Amino acid sequence: LYRSDRWRKVRGVVIVRDNGCDLGIEDRDISSKILVHHMNPITMEDIEEGREEVFDPNFLICTSEQTHNAIHFGDANLLPKLPVERRAGDTCPWK
Repeated sequence: LYRSDRWRKVRGVVIVRDNGCDLGIEDRDISSKILVHHMNPITMEDIEEGREEVFDPNFLICTSEQTHNAIHFGDANLLPKLPVERRAGDTCPWK
């Protein structure tokens, strides 16, 4: 599947659509290998029968390897953390 011309084409479409960002979220650029993740699990039968949802960009999204592992292993600790919102005086050591 992942070496087929059809997959490579749709993979490119998804990467361009998502601007190479993790989960398609702006400002979450992926600096390493981009994985294109099937949001709906697929089976060998889906692949063997050439079901359209396997190649439908509406069911695919860009992920980093870390995010992809978080999804598959159910470990939210692997997901990127949102930046901490800074406040005036939050670096004061005696507060």
